[in-house]
Amino acid sequence: MTLPEHPERAPQDLAPQDLAPQDLAPQDAGRLPGESSAAGRDISQPVASQPTVAQLAEDYATKAGLHRSSNGNIDVLKSAGGIQGIAESILPGLVFLIAFTIDRENLTLAVIAALAVAAVFTVARLVQRKPLTQALAGFIGVGLSAWLATSTGKAENFYVLGFFTNLGYIVAMSISVAVRWPIAGLLFGFIRNEGLEWRKDPKRVRAYAIGTWVIVAVLVLRLVVQVPLYFMGEQGLAALATTRLLMGAPLYILGVWIAWLLTRPVRVPAEAGAGADEPN
Repeated sequence: MTLPEHPERAPQDLAPQDLAPQDLAPQDAGRLPGESSAAGRDISQPVASQPTVAQLAEDYATKAGLHRSSNGNIDVLKSAGGIQGIAESILPGLVFLIAFTIDRENLTLAVIAALAVAAVFTVARLVQRKPLTQALAGFIGVGLSAWLATSTGKAENFYVLGFFTNLGYIVAMSISVAVRWPIAGLLFGFIRNEGLEWRKDPKRVRAYAIGTWVIVAVLVLRLVVQVPLYFMGEQGLAALATTRLLMGAPLYILGVWIAWLLTRPVRVPAEAGAGADEPN
């Protein structure tokens, strides 16, 4: 008896081109040699997935700079950037006002002084190896404000950029409430470990809408007070600069804190006769 030239091999030992069509799995029938099937995909390799709405919202809350304290509440001071962050937002405008008050005929000197302060804070963050986002945003903002003031020759235009920034936030937050995605919920929900579960409860959506309106009210109040002072020209410059300082970080911190308190989940008291170990 003559032995075959090649011993019989199990189907799994055969290459795809060695298999007859009837030996192929249904999903592999008609597949060209060398092509891989879905069943043969290496599942050990991770498949890139699109971020979910919850992940996007969490990322937004993180980028917004909100922080949680050790007791689970919002750390308002740290969320506002801490002492250094508040100084970065206040000092350039304050230095500009002082320099311009000393020499009203030299607007360029006041602008340079404000830019120098913003630059010092940026360098300080580089030395401290802290994130540059806030410092760079502040420096760019001061630079644009300085350009507006020098290009128009009006010192009050140093503060006009803040009006448009406030208006943008007002519009964005109002839209978020209208579409039932209030920004206060996106920011506070993850600090409270609610994720996006609050959206399933109409009462929580309404509470976060109210919290968002509180922050909007702070921004509107800034415009109501400061815009008339702006139109007074140099006569209202000192008052405009002072209100910008007082209604900047301090008022923002107060508004966020009030919004946090108003959006606290309501604790449900234990029902009468319930077990002692039953959670509230």
